[in-house]
Amino acid sequence: MAKTTVVRTAAKAKAVVGAKARAIAKSEPVAAKKKIGKTVNPLAPERIAAILDALRKTYPGVVCALNHKGAWELTVATILSAQCTDVRVNLVTPALFKAFSTPKAMAAASLPELEDLIRTTGFFRNKAKSIQGAARVVTEEFGGKVPQTMEEILTLPGVARKTGNVVLGSWFNIAVGVVVDTHVMRLSKRLELTKETAPEKVEKDLMKIIPQDRWIAFSHELIHHGRQICVARKPKCVDCTLERLCNSGDKTWSSH
Repeated sequence: MAKTTVVRTAAKAKAVVGAKARAIAKSEPVAAKKKIGKTVNPLAPERIAAILDALRKTYPGVVCALNHKGAWELTVATILSAQCTDVRVNLVTPALFKAFSTPKAMAAASLPELEDLIRTTGFFRNKAKSIQGAARVVTEEFGGKVPQTMEEILTLPGVARKTGNVVLGSWFNIAVGVVVDTHVMRLSKRLELTKETAPEKVEKDLMKIIPQDRWIAFSHELIHHGRQICVARKPKCVDCTLERLCNSGDKTWSSH
């Protein structure tokens, strides 16, 4: 059951780096490669298990990076996070939720009021319409409570599978899918876990190879890893606990 008095943050999500990271990497097997950028059997069960093991050790106790006190706040924060950093969203939401603390209050707000409070998150006009629309549906159709099924949560304006997976997984601990954001998409391709480019197809590929009881944590771990270590322009491979398992062609350092 959700604990509405708990503020959930990413305080425990700082990556393991340096000598400790390299020690974790050395504890995992080396993924044999055909050539640069190509692993012999990228989806081998033992390689998938090793990737999950390394991520778990790198981000123990990982949680969603969006600060929230309940399912509704997390829904709004996730909608606002589109094309915006979680750091920026976390700076914006305290004032937003102080002004409009419930779905009913947000549904009754004027768009200019909402736009002014979320302006720095980008695309603020569309986001204001989405969060107000979601507030109205939650208030009128679901008694002020965020629904707990993917089918129902997708009826909220501004909510697609990514947001649905975030809310269902992070707040309700319901694993119905894998969160696929830009980091999960990029790292899944870099690790050769998928060849797809559409989020829905990437999610389906990941759901086939990642055990369901790891879907929620795996998403958070990969997102944090993409932000802190496996960054897009210059991955910090020397500090990567997945380094021995990765044969990406753009590695900046390699032990094998």
